Amino acid sequence: MEEQIKYPYSAKTERWMKMFYENLNEKDRRHYAAIEAHKLDHGGITYISELLNCARSTIHDALEEFKKK
Repeated sequence: MEEQIKYPYSAKTERWMKMFYENLNEKDRRHYAAIEAHKLDHGGITYISELLNCARSTIHDALEEFKKK
């Protein structure tokens, strides 16, 4: 069985993602984190919450917001 990649993005991409995230307002940060986590599917919420230093619950909340629209 193939092992899941823990870090799907390169270090350079992670740095750019962090820089971009830091320049967003709170609502946009929440939405950006949710979109990135959704793109990664399984394990995405944990990976993105650790990468961007945001709460997993914040990402879950934003995903729920998207589902209601």
